[in-house]
Amino acid sequence: MEKKWILRNKKADFYGLAEKFHIDPVIARVIRNREIVTEEDFERYLNGRFELYDPHQMKDMDKGANLIKTAIQEQKKIRIISDYDVDGIMSNYILYKALTRCKAKVDYRIPDRLVDGYGMNENMVREAYNDGVQVLLTCDNGISALLPIAYAKNLGMTVVVTDHHDIPFEYDETGKKEYTPSVADAVIDPKQEDCSYPFPQLCGAGVAWKFVQVLYSLFDIDEGETEEFLEFVAMATVCDVMELRDENRILVKRGLEELNRTGNLGMRALLRVNELGNKKIEAYHLGFVLGPCLNSTGRLENAKLALDLLLEKDYDRALKRGEQLKALNEERKEMTWCAGCH
Repeated sequence: MEKKWILRNKKADFYGLAEKFHIDPVIARVIRNREIVTEEDFERYLNGRFELYDPHQMKDMDKGANLIKTAIQEQKKIRIISDYDVDGIMSNYILYKALTRCKAKVDYRIPDRLVDGYGMNENMVREAYNDGVQVLLTCDNGISALLPIAYAKNLGMTVVVTDHHDIPFEYDETGKKEYTPSVADAVIDPKQEDCSYPFPQLCGAGVAWKFVQVLYSLFDIDEGETEEFLEFVAMATVCDVMELRDENRILVKRGLEELNRTGNLGMRALLRVNELGNKKIEAYHLGFVLGPCLNSTGRLENAKLALDLLLEKDYDRALKRGEQLKALNEERKEMTWCAGCH
């Protein structure tokens, strides 16, 4: 069967746009084909000169943040549960560090891909309950965990969901979508139908970071402190293959700036073992060098290895952990290559 290229041909004054923004007309056409329409949109896309959206616009954001604030003040035990991919690891790291900053009694759990499967399940809820956990905080998962959340509520636990995945639904007899409600105490997901947040394409770490912005404001912590997490938001956004437009584009741009001067010992170690210590880090390095090292932990062992690397406070130990992640990624590549040979 003969294959053909189909050329998208959105209309615009490409030469005028090229002259105004000092770019090639071909680049102007490519940008226009990405549904970037007005000159204001072009300005945002190319230069990122606009304010990030207000996190308070997200449905249940204030409710969820206040629930976690109360839990922290009452010293209730909180457990963060994430996914095991890069987005899940970054989300978990952001929330764990932020809650620790707020003096929370908090720990974390990342599912084992082979033992637990994806996301929170009833065994993990029971495990948390037996450990004395009173509050579950999910990130990069939870929107579809309807039965585990119902089980947690029956045990008397508080559940706050932060996620970015599609809302589960079923079709009724007329073919109309009926979204399945969660009994969680707060559900923070910009893809909810009645959520007014203007950009629903954030990754899980992006939603977690927005949550931290609100939480820090409740504890009178300088909002500038949230910027230390932007490099992890950028990593998750690129590795989760989110659309690099609008707010995501700005988060990645600013995150890369932070990553190039990172103070995180684990990240510095990972850069060094991948021979990137003296290079300018770009989106390519996130998606094809650093991200795969982090992702390999969840595929071949347990993603807790990656989170432990980012939380490491001793540089020599961080280097050993970084080498371990790099070796796991080499093993993953070898397995992938061998599978492709058959």
